[in-house]
Amino acid sequence: MNTHSYYHAFLNRDRLVHLVDPDPGTCEALSVLFRLEGFQTIFSIEAAHFLAALERRRPDVAVINLNQGEEDGLNLLRRVKGLRTGAPVVMLANEPQLEAAVTAMKLGATDVLSKPIDSELLLGVVRDALRKDVHLGAMQAGGRPVEVRGFSQLTPREREVLQLITNGQSNKEAGRELGISPRTIEVHRARVMEKLGARNTADLMRIVLTS
Repeated sequence: MNTHSYYHAFLNRDRLVHLVDPDPGTCEALSVLFRLEGFQTIFSIEAAHFLAALERRRPDVAVINLNQGEEDGLNLLRRVKGLRTGAPVVMLANEPQLEAAVTAMKLGATDVLSKPIDSELLLGVVRDALRKDVHLGAMQAGGRPVEVRGFSQLTPREREVLQLITNGQSNKEAGRELGISPRTIEVHRARVMEKLGARNTADLMRIVLTS
């Protein structure tokens, strides 16, 4: 199973994209775009709403307009990067703004795209940024035990299941390799997540990535 399909199968459904743009039309259009890709979405037309939402749930991806009225989009970028979650941030610009774009990239933005937004380009940028995360996890897990907090509580079979999941295998593929049913893999995976304190598969990947 290649990294791309693994990423789609496991991570999109748990990933939250937060869109921040003063134009409701842009927010709605991009929200539909990301939902069609399987992401969860939320959008804010005011910076204050975005900052309040950050307290409740940190996004896996943020798409932020540089122009936010009173609140500078670069300040919002700083806030997201300050959380140190590793979430990619793509900045939008109403028109090309070279100086602001350079500053955004220095602050850690994944990319800066000018309107009108090329939807395929935007999706490609987000996919690539997230795929790097997954690839990193697979590299860390590849060929050696994954060391995470709570790992000692896992049974030998649960460790095998965690190893295969973090290497990008589906329940079906992992079951075939271990000689058990996909349903049994699902049960083991649920126990692994419970022991490691992961709420969902994306969370599990984050725990493995940051261990």
